[in-house]
Amino acid sequence: MSYNNFGSQQRGQEIVAPMHAADANSELISHIEHMKERRADLDRFITKEEEEKARIVNDLRILNERLARIDEGLARKYAARQEYDKTIAETENAFSKIVDSSRTLLHVLKRESNSLSNKHQGDQWQ
Repeated sequence: MSYNNFGSQQRGQEIVAPMHAADANSELISHIEHMKERRADLDRFITKEEEEKARIVNDLRILNERLARIDEGLARKYAARQEYDKTIAETENAFSKIVDSSRTLLHVLKRESNSLSNKHQGDQWQ
């Protein structure tokens, strides 16, 4: 930048008159006020986001408590289901053994019945 002998400042092609102290103060105050307004806007935005964050944190706390209760309930139900599975398996195994024993008993009974019938084929009571 170069200064000419008229006290003005030259920038490229345009000539800018020197700023008086009062004009500078006025512009400075205007910029400061503008920055304060922007800061106030930002402060309101921050407050809204902090309130939203607090709501979300509370919602998360409630959901985590619910999740813990559900997990506890599920653990009890899984244990009960395992007991049912064990009891059912043991009962089915015992029932299978009873069925096998019944078949064996029926087979033995039929064989003995046939044997007795053959043995006493000509007897009077038949």
